[in-house]
Amino acid sequence: MTIKKLTEDAIALLKNLIETQSFSSEEDKTAKLIEGWFVKNDIPFKRTKNNVWATNKHFDDSKPTLLLNSHHDTVKPNSAYTNDPLKAIVEGDKLYGLGSNDAGGCLVSLIATFTYFYKKEDLKYNIVIVASAEEESSGPDGLNSMLSIIPYIDVAIVGEPTLMNLAVAEKGLVVFDAVVEGTPSHAAHPNDNNSIYNTIEVLEWFKNFKFEKPSEALGDVKLTVTQINAGKQHNVVPAHVGLVIDVRVNDAYSNQEIAAILQEKSPCTKITPRSLRLNSSSINMDHDLVKAGIELGRETYGSPTLSDQSVLSCQSLKLGPGDSTRSHSANEFIYISEIEEGVQIYIDLLEKVL
Repeated sequence: MTIKKLTEDAIALLKNLIETQSFSSEEDKTAKLIEGWFVKNDIPFKRTKNNVWATNKHFDDSKPTLLLNSHHDTVKPNSAYTNDPLKAIVEGDKLYGLGSNDAGGCLVSLIATFTYFYKKEDLKYNIVIVASAEEESSGPDGLNSMLSIIPYIDVAIVGEPTLMNLAVAEKGLVVFDAVVEGTPSHAAHPNDNNSIYNTIEVLEWFKNFKFEKPSEALGDVKLTVTQINAGKQHNVVPAHVGLVIDVRVNDAYSNQEIAAILQEKSPCTKITPRSLRLNSSSINMDHDLVKAGIELGRETYGSPTLSDQSVLSCQSLKLGPGDSTRSHSANEFIYISEIEEGVQIYIDLLEKVL
């Protein structure tokens, strides 16, 4: 099949995916659509819950394996939509619809690319593709659940909108729940240990605290207090204040190191990480995938946004059509020309490596 025909079919698949609701953990119908692609193209596949995956025809256990991955779940549409989010609307070069940019365009481009290479012999790498579920919610039945099922992965391309530039590193994420304590009392009585007032000093500490080690690709660790919760009645001083702290971790630290530092140094009564599994990711700048991308004129950068890279232990590259700034926005869209370019660049990149 020609690249042009594969791309046309990929765009048609994306339109069908847009018009099929697939909120995280509710991706059964879009999984069925993806199954249909593999059936149509005579490619054997497997489905594990709502994850659909396949390997290239001439898979060889003696070769290293490249993972192609993107997700088919979406967030729920925000209230600012003026278009029908579940309607694929084409206006000129724009294709509107929920999940078009994040990450439907990437997914169908990778599926088309996998199909292009599926029957090729004498490749240097095996290829595994996983159209995964629950990326948006970091759920238990997404890509992380597939790593013990699919063949061992040596390196991965994760499809997320990067304008087809090379995200050679990605920040990890640790969310902390913290407690600031005080003395509960009636609001009418003196209280020199008001938990809410005590929080002022704690917030200042978080505002000013800096992790020492920057990253060349990802810059500094970014720490942000994002939620405060305290009190239930106007006339009662609460015993404690709850804080939520969002920490975007560069590749100079492990998530465990971040947790240990904050638990030792922060002025909170207690600070507890919700999870330590969403790690930072990177790929060596001298890896063949990176060198091939640079030869094709693609720029390299470090990504501040989280993806399924965070659950991979191998080297990984984030790369895909679309623009990350459109993700989760009202009237989300992708340019059709971006998908056309995406398929071509994916194929050109892999032809240099495979």
